[in-house]
Amino acid sequence: MEPNFANRLISARKMAGLSLQNLADRLGNVISKQALNKYEHGIMKPDSSLLISLSEVLNVPVDFFFSEAAVKVELTSIDYRKYRSKLSKIEEEAVEEKAKEVFERYFELENILNLNEDVNYFIYPEVVSDVKEAEEAAKALRKEWDLGYDPIPDVVEMLEDKGYKVAEIEAPSSFDGLKADSGAHKVIVLRKALPNNDMVRKRFTALHELAHHSLTFPEGIEHKEEEKLCHSFACALLYPEDMARKDLHKDRFHFYQNELILIKERWGISFSALFSRALQLGIINDYVYKQLIIGYKTRKLHEPGKEPGKYRSREAPVRFERLIYLALGKELISVNEAAYFAGTSVWRFREQMQPLI
Repeated sequence: MEPNFANRLISARKMAGLSLQNLADRLGNVISKQALNKYEHGIMKPDSSLLISLSEVLNVPVDFFFSEAAVKVELTSIDYRKYRSKLSKIEEEAVEEKAKEVFERYFELENILNLNEDVNYFIYPEVVSDVKEAEEAAKALRKEWDLGYDPIPDVVEMLEDKGYKVAEIEAPSSFDGLKADSGAHKVIVLRKALPNNDMVRKRFTALHELAHHSLTFPEGIEHKEEEKLCHSFACALLYPEDMARKDLHKDRFHFYQNELILIKERWGISFSALFSRALQLGIINDYVYKQLIIGYKTRKLHEPGKEPGKYRSREAPVRFERLIYLALGKELISVNEAAYFAGTSVWRFREQMQPLI
């Protein structure tokens, strides 16, 4: 029990984004950092009153410390969207620990259901070294996945349908998303709550992480350049070239807000990504692009939740939740186990259950 408790305590502390000293402080220093360190090394075990305090401070049920994941998850080839530089080391650990904990439950449930579904990962065979090649990669994906020239109604749903494992976690505002491998699985992690329910940002982030999964870049490429190519790929996927040229025409000097809102609400692309797309296709030149960005920032539209226009889409992973109800319906798991997989309390899970038959 002690080694398992020790590992679960470490996991809960990391998910909470706390150092040992921070945790001791949150506990009112009724226990020292040194004693907590002994718990995490399996040398000592806390009494029941301290267990309850740990549960409250770390925001996990007491049972969390004694449950053992049937599937151990390791995340490899992790790549964050550009905001990683703003994450502290402790915040990075919290993000990755939360992601591992979610996928441990996810993969365990898949094993219980004995699922062996086919995946349709997109892997572009050529090296992508410039914007034009990123454009060609996006066209190849639309052709392979039979997307045509239409808007993608729900990016996250599309990725789940193709076999990518997508999860949302509570995370700092400096985190948008990451991609990683976990064994044979390709996973994408997104931030759960965005200001003003910003679906276009989540769509773009999900496709940006898809680019990291799908594209090969020249050896030794700078991370900043790789990020730009991932952005270009995401823009081209959201707004295919033929349709963008048809909508926007060439040699423009102005964009008007009402026009941008109409395009955003149809294609699910932000104003700034739209400007990048127009530049990428040669519809506007560098000077016009810079002026558009200056005007965009002057009006503070770059601030979270300030850009007008709404894209109506769920953009949230639902497959894991559906699997929970499937396992319940097949009587492969109990309500208590379903609550565990859902990461919630039993009473809260029972509240949202509405069996028809």
